[in-house]
Amino acid sequence: MNSPVIDLSTCVLCEICVELAPHAFVINDAGFVEVLPLDNYSDEDIHEAIKNCPKDCITWE
Repeated sequence: MNSPVIDLSTCVLCEICVELAPHAFVINDAGFVEVLPLDNYSDEDIHEAIKNCPKDCITWE
């Protein structure tokens, strides 16, 4: 199963991914977006979060 990867050099911390899929994306203690470990990343909320990223910095690995 593929998992989302965030290009932190492009991310502007808009937090859209965190708002749309808080079970998959969080702002960590260092202030960066982090992908939480899940068994399955196929749900629609995660796909919406990736699609709505204004900087397109979330890709699939």
